[in-house]
Amino acid sequence: MSGDFQLGPWLVRPSVNTITNNGTTVRLEPKVMEVLVCLAQHAGEPVSKEAIIKTVWADAFVSDDALTRSVSELRRALEDNAREPLFVETIPKRGYRILLPVRLVAPESSPQAVFSNTGSTGTNSRAIRIGLLALGATIVAAGIVFGLNIGNLRSRFAGTSAPLTIRTLAVLPLQSLSKDPLQEYFSEGMTDALITDLAQIGALKVVSRTTIMRYGRPDKPLPQIARELNVDGIVEGTVQRSGDRVRITAQLIYGPTDQHIWANSFERDVKDMLALQGEIASAIADQIKVKVTPEEQARLKSLRPVNPKALDAYAEARFHIGQETSLTYYKDKTTAKHEEARKAVSYLDSATEQDPNFLPAYVAYFDVVDAYGIIMPEYLLKARAALAKALELDETNATAHFALARLLMQYDYNWAGAEKEYKRAIEIDTRSAEAHYEYAEYLDHVEGSLDNVALNNLKHGLENFDAPDAKKERELAQALDPAHDYYDSGAQTRVGRTVDEERRTLEEQFPNDPFALGVMGKDYAILGRFKESVEMWERCLVLYGWTEMAAQMKRADAERGPIDALQGWMRAGEAYESEHGDMPVVPMAFTYASLGNKDRAFVWLDKAVQQRNWMILYLKRDPVWNPLRSDPRFGALLRRVRLSP
Repeated sequence: MSGDFQLGPWLVRPSVNTITNNGTTVRLEPKVMEVLVCLAQHAGEPVSKEAIIKTVWADAFVSDDALTRSVSELRRALEDNAREPLFVETIPKRGYRILLPVRLVAPESSPQAVFSNTGSTGTNSRAIRIGLLALGATIVAAGIVFGLNIGNLRSRFAGTSAPLTIRTLAVLPLQSLSKDPLQEYFSEGMTDALITDLAQIGALKVVSRTTIMRYGRPDKPLPQIARELNVDGIVEGTVQRSGDRVRITAQLIYGPTDQHIWANSFERDVKDMLALQGEIASAIADQIKVKVTPEEQARLKSLRPVNPKALDAYAEARFHIGQETSLTYYKDKTTAKHEEARKAVSYLDSATEQDPNFLPAYVAYFDVVDAYGIIMPEYLLKARAALAKALELDETNATAHFALARLLMQYDYNWAGAEKEYKRAIEIDTRSAEAHYEYAEYLDHVEGSLDNVALNNLKHGLENFDAPDAKKERELAQALDPAHDYYDSGAQTRVGRTVDEERRTLEEQFPNDPFALGVMGKDYAILGRFKESVEMWERCLVLYGWTEMAAQMKRADAERGPIDALQGWMRAGEAYESEHGDMPVVPMAFTYASLGNKDRAFVWLDKAVQQRNWMILYLKRDPVWNPLRSDPRFGALLRRVRLSP
């Protein structure tokens, strides 16, 4: 790293051996600067003393004393504290580590937030992959350790200029400094908890967890992120867990100008982490001068200690739920998927045994069921009992109501019961965009949409695809969380874009997403554009490991055309199902319907009902079923799943 870079509030210029903060410039000795650069090149990772000495004093023999003195000088210049470091952490008997993210900047310019890598794997310093959609807001009780002792930091970092106004805030994923994947789930949970707590403050508008999860790895300048998320403030930081101790280092930035407001580092015992959760949210609100009502303060303080063993077991369970989810649709992964589900349930059992009042674990039982994709009676029974216990512990937990609504809707076809739970979740959290969006989805399932509108939407990108009441709820969700496109939730609810426009987006952003490719294959088949459908399905199958079927389809398309290729694929799927019994029902039912083979489509739809597959929820609104709607068997199917009287 030879160019200038930003470390917290400090602009570091290696070429002239200076660091600058708020107009004050400090000159470093050349070797001290080289130590800083060496550490910055591996920001977030431990760097051994031997590696630093070899890099900085390559042509000379020096002892550890030279390095110790250089680090001491560096801390003095950065105004850092060795006992409670913000910038340079000592790792006993190992070396040192830069704690805050590092951004490369253009020389002689204001900082541009282009992140450097934080390790050999090239992971972005402000990002952790949060592929785990199942965490949801249930991790609230898992808490977060994030201390803000602001003192005079605002004047130190922001000078005496006019106060910055922050009324909208985004919490970017806190980065785990551990290479242990379990700890990534731990840090993701703390990110989620901070978002959830801040969202309870009525005077502050916080970007939803759903939006942050969809946003992924933001390798962009902070002002650009602020514009895209429509926020004033951005919180980012790191999490380090060691045994029963947790350290959080974080910084708050005024996004539009990439100006640092404060940074701090706190270390706590895991069992005390929930006690800090409300304090953290209150401290942030105080820092950015938003009002917290007495009721909100009381709610933020109504927390209890957490059992560290229960928390560890819960993190293990979340890891296995993530693994379970990642195996969906992949060939020859059924046994592995079932084993991951078994491990997840076992760890949840352990968590609830260690702490019978640990609510997130009870909600997570349903996540195991939901991730599996095929009904598992023994686990579904556990999930029912666990959700009942969760709501007994806290009837005002919106996430538990969401989970119960989904269970009633998908596994019981109890639509009235599901609506009651969705409405209760909205009543609990009226300002939740996710709550209104989930209810909109429910209404579309029940009310359905005009088939011609749905089909024309695919062809021409027309508007008004949602059922009327659902449209109002989705518009409200969009208004509450403008950064999230609540109309871009898959093929069933696409608004204003044609299938070809969707494909362009896919090729630009998700060219190797097998599920997205399958959606495109389905959509092209609905329109009778079977050539494109074959291309999309072939790519999808390869990525999911069904390489032989993909190769057969490709050959058949070249020799006999796309319709024959799709029909041949269906025959191969039938043969596989007869031998193995685990052929995914989704592509089979979709493709048979689009090919006009009603008999086989209804056979696979019957399998979907038995499995409680998610696609049954979309019977009234998905245009893929249009060729079947006039058949009496379709009406009988709707009655069977209680979508028709």
